[in-house]
Amino acid sequence: MKRFSLKVPATATAAGLCLALAFAPSAGAACPTCGTVTDVKTVKKEGEGTGVGAVAGGVLGGVLGHQVGSGRGNTAATIVGAGAGAYAGHQVEKNQKSTTSYQVVVKMEDGKSRTFNFSKETSYRVGDKIKVVDGKLTRQ
Repeated sequence: MKRFSLKVPATATAAGLCLALAFAPSAGAACPTCGTVTDVKTVKKEGEGTGVGAVAGGVLGGVLGHQVGSGRGNTAATIVGAGAGAYAGHQVEKNQKSTTSYQVVVKMEDGKSRTFNFSKETSYRVGDKIKVVDGKLTRQ
């Protein structure tokens, strides 16, 4: 059986190796839209009273206070009832107008931090690997 050998110049082998390395994907290439969840926060914003709750509470408290006692006691009960009702009405109005939102903080692979806001509780947890697609978080 005859053997034959092919002699390839060393420069051709080196050129082929350089070409292969140039087109090979980089092992350390960072994904600019990838990151890790570093914090999940619940943000409660207290509502503001417009005065409607205080007025309504004051009127209701005054009416109820007026039902108690007679003479000077009746006047004092009306005043105390109006004050307590105004305070209670104001607090109820503030509680009804309060909001809760959720923030997910992500450390991107490029080192930047981004914050994403949600109106409802989210299932993302610290350590989750995510990718940002069209401005929204998705799990990897």
